Amino acid sequence: MTSKTSFDLDFGGPTDYRIVVQGTLGKEWSDRLAGMEITAINRGTNAAHTELRGFVQDQAELSGVLESLYELHLPIVKIEQVDGNR
Repeated sequence: MTSKTSFDLDFGGPTDYRIVVQGTLGKEWSDRLAGMEITAINRGTNAAHTELRGFVQDQAELSGVLESLYELHLPIVKIEQVDGNR
């Protein structure tokens, strides 16, 4: 039996995030998604994925981004904090 490693995210302040979703999302959604940069990920013949990357002010703003993705029916593949806090 294998176990997954988990860790606590620090929501203590603003930070950069990288979010990957399954599906395609146009760049015109950036304003609704906290101004995150939206990039299509080429996966060959596999299902399309989209990467969102950007600065999030706080946990409430992150929650808003995630809620918007949920409303768009885009499954979240990965969420990670990215080095390079402002």
